[in-house]
Amino acid sequence: MTTTDAQGRPPGRCETMAEVRAEIDRIDRALVKLLSERQGYIERAAEIKSDRIAVRDEVRVQDVIAKILAEARKAGLDAEIAEAVWRTLVERSIAFEFKAFDAKIQRSK
Repeated sequence: MTTTDAQGRPPGRCETMAEVRAEIDRIDRALVKLLSERQGYIERAAEIKSDRIAVRDEVRVQDVIAKILAEARKAGLDAEIAEAVWRTLVERSIAFEFKAFDAKIQRSK
């Protein structure tokens, strides 16, 4: 992909490694904010679900991956990168949700 938002410099306009790294750092900061927001929804899912077995939903996992691959194609993101990153993200999110669900159960005892 060769475009960027108004806050950054397009990749083709970077002339030095310092400029490339600054843009990668900018994107990483934005990703952290988005991942934090996503985590909030994972926490809420743990609060809403009434059964621990509902935490892992394989149909939903496959749905998320399919949607991400479709978005990756549209955005010009390599499918291998997208799938590997999101499978890891989903698995870590499920593990986090299990911990949040178990903590909820412990509080209610």
